[in-house]
Amino acid sequence: MAGSAGKYRNIFLVWLVWPLITLGIYHLVWYYKVNREARDFDQRVEVSPAGALLAVTVGWLVIVPPFVSVYNTGQRIARMQKSAGMQPTCNPWIGLILMIVAGLYSLYYQHELNQVWAHYKNPAEGEQVPLAA
Repeated sequence: MAGSAGKYRNIFLVWLVWPLITLGIYHLVWYYKVNREARDFDQRVEVSPAGALLAVTVGWLVIVPPFVSVYNTGQRIARMQKSAGMQPTCNPWIGLILMIVAGLYSLYYQHELNQVWAHYKNPAEGEQVPLAA
C-alpha cells in the first residue's frame, strides 16, 4: 500500500504567524488541509475534510462538534503515524486540552505530522510513500 505525502510545515508559522497575518483564515485552511492529508495518506482513514472544517466553524453554535473534531483529528494523526511504521505519539487528549490553551493544538498536531514526513525524509507534497501497516 502507498499513500500521498503531506506538507512539512513550520509549527510556529502554523500556530501563530500565518493566522495573525490572515486574521484567522489560515487556521481554517490548515485544518482542512491536515484532514485532507490524513485521508490522502491512508485510504483507511475515513474523514470528510469539509465536514471537519464545518465542525470547528459552524459547530461552535452547538458547542460540542469542535471538540469532537479536534479529538478525532488527533486520532487520525496517530493512525497516520502507525501507518508509517512509527510508534503513535500523537495523543488526541493532549490536542483537546491544548485547544483550550490558546489554540496550541495546531502547534502540537503539526509537530506530530512533521514527524511522519520526517520519517519519510520529507518527500514532496503529493509524492507516493509506502505504508507499513
